[in-house]
Amino acid sequence: MTLRAVIFDFDGTILDTESSEFLSWHETYTALGATLDRRLWVQTIGTLDAAWDPWSQLEEQLGFAVTDREAILAARVARHHALIEAETVRPGVESWLDQADDLGLGIGLASSSGHDWVTGHLERLGLASRFHAVATGDRVPRTKPDPAVYLLALRELGVDASEAVAVEDSVHGVTAAKAAGLTVVAVPNPMTADADFAAADHVFASLSATPIEDIARML
Repeated sequence: MTLRAVIFDFDGTILDTESSEFLSWHETYTALGATLDRRLWVQTIGTLDAAWDPWSQLEEQLGFAVTDREAILAARVARHHALIEAETVRPGVESWLDQADDLGLGIGLASSSGHDWVTGHLERLGLASRFHAVATGDRVPRTKPDPAVYLLALRELGVDASEAVAVEDSVHGVTAAKAAGLTVVAVPNPMTADADFAAADHVFASLSATPIEDIARML
């Protein structure tokens, strides 16, 4: 099949929002005398439908209910956002976008996050105009590992799954893309580096390592 499109995940793939999310929760736990298990946290990356709840885990460790959640949450979110502001586009992403343009490929995005979150950051990074379709978690019934958001991106790009490559950083994302029928390139971020990406078709340390043309030939 001829490669006609590339579809990127957002969080952790285009911008490393995952490390700052974990760090802000880790600091919250520590300040209250608890410990956040990184292995548990990694299981939630890439989906909004995870059963694990950081508040329940926190209260279970503390042995009592946290009564000032609103203030704690506001401080955590502010810290998370401040950390993200210091982040730049992950290595190789802009190069892949340039190569996709040169090859005339459709460029899509499929994220479990909401539209405002994704587009707001894309605009800040100067990337919003690079995408021909932006499928987000608030537009589908279920987020990854369900394939719905990838199927939406494929429909809006007007391509078949066999003609597209997904770029992912999480196991949930890989599962979703494979279930939608795409070839998947996994590019782990610092939080997912130890995850099992056996289901992905290719695993790269960075998108800088391999040009899109090589993926097209592999297809």
